Amino acid sequence: MQRSPSLILGARGWGMGARLSTPRFSTLPNLCVFVDSPLLWSNTGMLKLLLAGLGVRGRHWAQVILREPRCQLAAFVDPDPSALLRAKADFGHRPTFPSLNDALRALDDIDALVLANPPIGREAIVRAAVARGLPMLIEKPLALSLPEALRLVRIAEAGGVALMVGLNFRYLPVTFAIKKLLADGTVGAAEFARFTYERWRDGKRPDLNKYPLSMDQPMLWEQSIHHFDLMRHVYEREPLHVLCQTWNPGWSMYADDSNVSALFEFAGGLRVNYHGTWQGNWAVPGFEWRTDCSLGIITQREQFGALGYARRDDSALTPVPLPPHERWISETRALLDAFVGHVLDSEPFECSGRDHLVSLAMLVACIRSSQTGAAVAIADVLPTE
Repeated sequence: MQRSPSLILGARGWGMGARLSTPRFSTLPNLCVFVDSPLLWSNTGMLKLLLAGLGVRGRHWAQVILREPRCQLAAFVDPDPSALLRAKADFGHRPTFPSLNDALRALDDIDALVLANPPIGREAIVRAAVARGLPMLIEKPLALSLPEALRLVRIAEAGGVALMVGLNFRYLPVTFAIKKLLADGTVGAAEFARFTYERWRDGKRPDLNKYPLSMDQPMLWEQSIHHFDLMRHVYEREPLHVLCQTWNPGWSMYADDSNVSALFEFAGGLRVNYHGTWQGNWAVPGFEWRTDCSLGIITQREQFGALGYARRDDSALTPVPLPPHERWISETRALLDAFVGHVLDSEPFECSGRDHLVSLAMLVACIRSSQTGAAVAIADVLPTE
């Protein structure tokens, strides 16, 4: 009998996995998963999903799953009863559970798990998912330490279960466009870059998670991880060294450092100068990612667009047209598309948990460099098998 895949979505207190296979690239938000062909379903099937975690990001996932023709949103998981009530009111009546274990005991037809809970204490959830053979799409960062992230990756790999990381910025139209400009050699090869992200993030806003207010290095773990992953993804080069400082301005509402300044060296001699802050003291955000190439520049002047390029003697930028984009939704749909394509159609596996470890190593190297005042080799913090 042919199995009709199902998916479970969840957010904060959780567990279970799927099988491994090869990665695939798509226009949806960044995901990392491993799935093995024995558990792949026919491309005529539906994927029944369990959604765990109903905070801001989990609610984005609920919207996206409901729009995906090959997915069925099977149930909600969240320890907060009010979050479950809001989800039922906004997204339709479905079974609700306070924990992933409760959901898995009650439901025997779930095909995959979308985990949108905070990156704390996920091992029990991952073990439960792996025990049921559920492919997992897990929001970034996978964990708040490199050893813990490696442990989760090993659990999934040992169980032959797909573990994809939700790196949605990879799937922005502007990201695809930058990669194409570089691949086509429009302004030559990249040699150095400057990545600036300036934001006043009011961590006390009622719609935002509160744990970043008290965690170590909130900017690095919660935001810069996206930017570091984008550098690797767009330039298609791996990082070698970093020299970094992190600090907190006097007005910061965060207990630990909300500012990051780093100079990365990538393979082939590419340098990227990075500055990121969650406590820029103007509520109007600032963003520019400029890449200087052998024949000119590529510059992205807004987080979700405003892309252009110029050759050395051009008097003005040439704008790059981008398709319409629904913020937080379009790229997440592309990410889900990549996940579904891998699980149902054996398409290449993208955003794997294993690949995510390198981006996490960049983050850990930044912390070590800031503590010691010395440059740190990324290879020196990557865990050995």
